[in-house]
Amino acid sequence: MGSVLEQVKARYPRAQTFKFGDNPVLSAELLALVRSGKKTATCGALRDYPDGSSDMPQPGRQDIALDWDDRPALVIETVEVSICRYCDVTEEFALAEGENETLEGWREGHRRYFERNGGFDPEMELVCERFRLVEDLAAEG
Repeated sequence: MGSVLEQVKARYPRAQTFKFGDNPVLSAELLALVRSGKKTATCGALRDYPDGSSDMPQPGRQDIALDWDDRPALVIETVEVSICRYCDVTEEFALAEGENETLEGWREGHRRYFERNGGFDPEMELVCERFRLVEDLAAEG
């Protein structure tokens, strides 16, 4: 029968797998925000996507978000991808990330995240992704 992840990959053959956040607590919080409908956007440092990287989000592609223990948690579909400098992120995009109530809160949380994950620069380029929830896989685990 195969693992749950193999079964999900069979349903979404083009999907990449990824994790939200950089630790178990943050990952669980972000998955819960997606499930609740509060989180419809995410971003990452452009430096983490080498040219031609299959990890780069692509509009129309459905990808599998894993929980911290590598179990499939959600399937999302990328709606829009843009490149934006950290200092140019809009309040509207920051609020779509669902993690903070203000642009200032988003900036503080993301500055700390990038400092933990390769370094921070206010002019660093971000891959900004908007997505929609396709399937919640929690019931399958």
